[in-house]
Amino acid sequence: MDQDSTPLLAFLETVHPYDSLPRDEMARVAASFSRRHYDDGAVIYAAGEPMTGIFLILEGSVEVLEPSGGLVSLLGPRNSFGERGLMRDGIAVTTARASEGAEILMLPEAEFRRLIATYPAFERFFHRGRPHEAREADISTRKVGDLIARAPIAVGPGTSIRQAAETMRGAHISCLAITEGERLVGIVTARDFVNKVLAEGLDPATPVSAVMARDPMVLTPDSLGSDVLNRMLEHRIGHLPVVDDGRLVGMITQTDLVRFQAVSSALLVRDAATAQTVAELAETTARIPRLLVQLVGGGSAHEVVTRLITDIADTVTRRLLAMAEAELGPAPVPYLWLACGSQGRQEQTGVSDQDNCLMIDDAATEADLGYFARLAKIVSDGLNACGYVYCPGDMMATNPQWCQRMSVWRGYFRKWVTTPDPMAQMLASVMFDLRPIGGTASLYTELQAEVLEMAAKNSIFVAHMISNSLKHNPPLGLLRGFATIRSGEYKNHIDLKHNGVVPVVDLGRVYSLIGQQGVVNTRARLEAAVEAGVISDSGGRDLIEAYDLIAQTRLEHQARRVKAGEKPDNFIAPSELSDFERSHLRDAFVVVRTMQSAVGQARGARS
Repeated sequence: MDQDSTPLLAFLETVHPYDSLPRDEMARVAASFSRRHYDDGAVIYAAGEPMTGIFLILEGSVEVLEPSGGLVSLLGPRNSFGERGLMRDGIAVTTARASEGAEILMLPEAEFRRLIATYPAFERFFHRGRPHEAREADISTRKVGDLIARAPIAVGPGTSIRQAAETMRGAHISCLAITEGERLVGIVTARDFVNKVLAEGLDPATPVSAVMARDPMVLTPDSLGSDVLNRMLEHRIGHLPVVDDGRLVGMITQTDLVRFQAVSSALLVRDAATAQTVAELAETTARIPRLLVQLVGGGSAHEVVTRLITDIADTVTRRLLAMAEAELGPAPVPYLWLACGSQGRQEQTGVSDQDNCLMIDDAATEADLGYFARLAKIVSDGLNACGYVYCPGDMMATNPQWCQRMSVWRGYFRKWVTTPDPMAQMLASVMFDLRPIGGTASLYTELQAEVLEMAAKNSIFVAHMISNSLKHNPPLGLLRGFATIRSGEYKNHIDLKHNGVVPVVDLGRVYSLIGQQGVVNTRARLEAAVEAGVISDSGGRDLIEAYDLIAQTRLEHQARRVKAGEKPDNFIAPSELSDFERSHLRDAFVVVRTMQSAVGQARGARS
């Protein structure tokens, strides 16, 4: 830079993260910038072009446009732009155009990358993903594969009881796996030997298959430690086999868990699973806000926090189902209670209503339907008493429309797919997030596969679902970065639910439909979409990082409110955020808007 750099130094001292540099380093950076003037309407760079550096607005303003030409944001002085394409693969992902005569500073790529590598403040500012600092995970967030203490010890089903007992004694274990080849077929415990062998006077030469528990509950190596705790506490068991694609890989026992401290989420599950009254359940769920603070404060990722909170809701629901059956008597025919909405996606936060339905075996009579109507009322009322308030849209099993035989449910989905009017789109969106909670899960398995295949093959339905997914827009403003709520209680706030996470939830649902993926969790849907090639690696990576940031910001906001003695909500004022946080949140919203634009163009191709 030929001109005197003193004015530029003074300018950089007001721009983060340049203001964090030592004085001599700032002088070097100032000399590295080139200054460029752009007339009104001049293109600074176009989507798809190679990026040679990043840009910083000195004077004037710049329009950032989607590849399709839609306006993403209008930036003013001190705003940086262009770093997303440069850091991803060196190709611009948006178009930048001067909206009035603009003075722009350009920092060459080599100098930018040197600053990123040398100064952590730069790396943190320009990287929208999660912090790189590793945090020591507690037991609830550990992968089950990490909790396995030893290789599995197993015998065949023809092994005698005496030989099995000797194997357990020699290995100092209280549970033994029974396998055929590498496939798990059962387990036997020391308690089985007491209750089924000694107490019954069984011949020790009898094959161990006579006393083993067949088809035991199992976990996979990718399950969370919270799954171990929840199942052990809810089902009062002390051993859980771990299988990978049907192959036994280990055994988790209560002894293994002694090495780790259980977090309070497991205690809440235990208390919910053993509660005798609705009041006791409500006392348990009243502790969820403090759990939220603990998990967020401990640095847990948003998908772990919401998963643990949802686990509590699942346990409460199953306990209420058991209470209902105790009051009404056993169910006359098989049934399945399913959750949709945030519980269905395992994404509950500190603010959750209830969204659920009942699927009933076709053998049910009219009298049987009356039984399930009473069961639904007991469970729904209990959930409301526990803080999971009634759904404002009446999307609950207490609504006769959502408490039906399987043949009726098949008719619902068939009609929604073949006649995708606005109401059908809304209902289908909700119902694509269904997840079994209690009852006979097989009632839904076949229906889910049928519906996914039928829907994915109907291009008109897919196009309508894409259109429905674009109704929630990220809160991107033009002049000040954000479009806030204009009036009412939350004036000048952003809705981090409906304009933050919901647009990504909607995109994930569409990707899952196109790829015929059965998963319902949003982050899992995005990862599956990348794996299946529904979206590109780079686009998927950007969207996942944007979603992580938005969802984490939402949880941190809720945790702050709880610590302040207030009820958690989804409304945040941009003024509550630092310049750093506002910049990154805006970037995340830009990514979501860009991906919405891309899927909208796909809709046009399908029409």
